[in-house]
Amino acid sequence: STRARVARSVVLGTLALTSLAACRRKPTPTPTPAPTGPTAEELARADSIARANADRARADSIAARERAVRDSLAAAARTRDEALSAARAALTAPVYFDYDAAAIRDDSRAQLEAKLPLLTANPGLRIRIAGHTDERGADEYNLALGQRRAASVKAFLTERGIDANRVEIVSFGKERPTCESPDESCFSRNRRAEFELTAGGETLAVPR
Repeated sequence: STRARVARSVVLGTLALTSLAACRRKPTPTPTPAPTGPTAEELARADSIARANADRARADSIAARERAVRDSLAAAARTRDEALSAARAALTAPVYFDYDAAAIRDDSRAQLEAKLPLLTANPGLRIRIAGHTDERGADEYNLALGQRRAASVKAFLTERGIDANRVEIVSFGKERPTCESPDESCFSRNRRAEFELTAGGETLAVPR
């Protein structure tokens, strides 16, 4: 009948609307669990570790700076000692002479020139120049020859501005040989003038 068809249409329409509403309804979201933070004990432990690391870093930095200062001072001391050693070696380096001669040889000039800036920079420095000869010849002659050799070296220095009062000379002739072999190699080493620092050596300064 007509009434029955209408009732059926109403029921079907209601079901359709209900289904449509169900499709449009948003799904209920799943709640996200609230994050749990570190405990007070964990925070205290982390803070303690951070402070310990910072203290260790500061101590390491201080130690590194102290090592750098020590290394720098040690390097400066080594450099100073090496410079002083080289200066003393230059001042005391002997010069050599030809047989029966007192003239300054060309190969000795550089050694004498190297002494000049050191003597100039250290006005309190005094030296003794000792003249020597080889074993040939009479004692008296060799003493005189050694004296001439020492005087020749002194003249070289004083002519270049070194005060003569700072330079003493002496001759040992053939009395103090560096070697005693009767050959020219030994003779050439004995024909020499040697240098000794007699004052001011303990306060030696190296010119820059």
